Amino acid sequence: MTSDVRIEGLRELLIHHPHQVLGLHPQGEGRKVIRVFRPGASVVHIEVKGKVVQAHCVDPLGIFECAVPEDVTPTDYRVYHHSGMLGHDPYAFSPTFGEMDGYLFSRGVHYQLFDVMGARVCEHEGVKGTKFVVWAPAAKGVALVGDFNCWDGRVNPMRNLGYCGVWELFVPGIGNSEKYKFEIHTQDGHTRLKSDPYATYNEHRPSTASIVFDVNKYVWNDLQWRQRGFHRGGSYPLNIYEVHLGSWKKRGGHNFNYRELAHALAKYCKEMAFSHVELLPVMEHPLDESWGYQVTGFFAATSRYGTPEDFQYFVDHMHQEGIGVILDWVPAHFPTDEYSLAQFDGSYLYEHADPKRGFHPHWNTYIFNYGRFEVCNFLIASALFWFEKMHIDGLRVDAVASMLYLDYGRAKGEWIPNIYGGHENLEAIEFIKHLNSVVHDRYPHALMIAEESTAFTGVSHPLEWGGLGFDMKWNMGWMNDTLRYFHKDPIYRSFHQNDLTFGLVYAFSERFLLPFSHDEVVHGKASLLSKMPGDDWQKFANMRLLYSYQLCQPGKKLLFMGAEIGQWNEWNCKEELPWSLLEHERHAQLHRCFSDLNHFYNDNPSLWENDFDGNGFEWVDCSDKQNCVLSYLRKAANRYLLCVHHFTPSFQPKYFIRLRNIASIKEVMNTDRAEYGGSGKLSEHIEIIKDSEQKVVGIEIALSPLATMIFEVQFYF
Repeated sequence: MTSDVRIEGLRELLIHHPHQVLGLHPQGEGRKVIRVFRPGASVVHIEVKGKVVQAHCVDPLGIFECAVPEDVTPTDYRVYHHSGMLGHDPYAFSPTFGEMDGYLFSRGVHYQLFDVMGARVCEHEGVKGTKFVVWAPAAKGVALVGDFNCWDGRVNPMRNLGYCGVWELFVPGIGNSEKYKFEIHTQDGHTRLKSDPYATYNEHRPSTASIVFDVNKYVWNDLQWRQRGFHRGGSYPLNIYEVHLGSWKKRGGHNFNYRELAHALAKYCKEMAFSHVELLPVMEHPLDESWGYQVTGFFAATSRYGTPEDFQYFVDHMHQEGIGVILDWVPAHFPTDEYSLAQFDGSYLYEHADPKRGFHPHWNTYIFNYGRFEVCNFLIASALFWFEKMHIDGLRVDAVASMLYLDYGRAKGEWIPNIYGGHENLEAIEFIKHLNSVVHDRYPHALMIAEESTAFTGVSHPLEWGGLGFDMKWNMGWMNDTLRYFHKDPIYRSFHQNDLTFGLVYAFSERFLLPFSHDEVVHGKASLLSKMPGDDWQKFANMRLLYSYQLCQPGKKLLFMGAEIGQWNEWNCKEELPWSLLEHERHAQLHRCFSDLNHFYNDNPSLWENDFDGNGFEWVDCSDKQNCVLSYLRKAANRYLLCVHHFTPSFQPKYFIRLRNIASIKEVMNTDRAEYGGSGKLSEHIEIIKDSEQKVVGIEIALSPLATMIFEVQFYF
């Protein structure tokens, strides 16, 4: 065998199976040999049982050997890393990723994948260090690079574990704060430097290295919250405050830390009586202007606001203060950034190869390949990670419609039908069902909420009924109809009452959440207050009416930050909310109204106990288009609230509502109160109207201008 052939064979072994060459190996005759790889080095020293000895170069590739007695074990010697660190030899240990791990991963059912993939601090075979595991089946070779080896891709080749396409290396002595990446050698001869798809921590933008971080060390204090008996059946108030952490509040133009945000946000939510916060994606992302929806780190809380432990503190503190935490999560697509998932191992690994299925024309992003078990397992593990390691309460799954339909955002000829000739993405549908099944099985109290904008049947129906298994679905139709109606001048509203009543035709076909989200106050749509017609008084009155109308309608609630203070300008992710507006009386009054409405909502089960059940809602009168009035009952067990909404600025001192068998009635909420900035025209004296036979046929109330009036009612039965 020529020297060139021997070197080439050795090089191939180093690329695919470095542990067969490097590390501690029997040599015969009662001896062992330690081999280390130090390309370019002239002298290499090894510490054996506390004594430093010199190794000898035996191959021009940079292979050094040191003969040792037969009784030397992998933990009896240490090697010097390029950084100068003295530690145990990475190539003296067996794999940390077992055959069962590989089997489960290849079938897409490894539900502890977040513990075995990526960089995870651990103790392996009695030695502390970090295991590095990455999926790159098409790669010719993979090397681990980082500060510990001076980012030299020659030094730490990883081991190929065979059919599952996983590469692995355990590095003793490495722990928290070590920066690293994977150097991927592709089949076409190129080299790609990639961040870890399973990293729990990443460098602050624009830097892109992954950082080793042990998320298992945090000591949680939210046991009482997690044992609170919360259930997904619907009989609870759910009023969500949607927040972008980077622009809710700032200090001198800079972001607050997760810990600082936890205290400020929990206090505010308690004062305002919001039950949950929903955070725009906090998963790592490169571009602020994406608001977090172009994710590059599906297991990493963004370093913009601190460490993973800081984020754990955020969730923990919110729970201790009685506030739930829901995260936006984006399994529909991912950005094309070179350092991230895109063509990760030189092949179309996480994405489809065909752009008709693998590239999103609206967002210029890649679409996940839901037909690949390992990709689905990656996404399911991401979801489970946030519940298991970060103790979150729910996920709002973004852009579900784009996942369900192969022709979403595409013209004729730009998409490929499924095997039955239809436009449903059958693989994505199965992934969603699998996701919801596993999440609910492992975390029974978890909320899975779909942002889905089409008429797809059964989004929030149970899996056993043939549904997708989500707990709730955003009611985008209700939101669009409502905002379209409110945008109209009151003089024209009588012609469009159907915009408000149509939603009740299908209100109980799904388990709906009613959103006024961030998407409605950006890209030229104007803030909610600016959408309202009329002069300033009418704008603020319309805002009070809009929010109270949302709280009274059947369905859970969501409000994007800024609406409650009467923000005039569109939301800007680079600027904090204009809190100084609260120094002005009208804004302070609006803020007080929102707070009082939230407390009222929480205190009245009639507004939430039967949100998903038609028995909790009954029209009183939906036909008074001339006066632009809607009235209906919200019902709980032996509790009734009469909700009356008046959508014009006129005032009627005596307005008749036909409602039989009333025993008593009193007004308990009115958004036209003077302390809210209203006119103060309230129903202080309500007359119960009887017919000639002295039977109650209705009531006369004062119809406040541009207001919601809520009455507590008791009936004769």
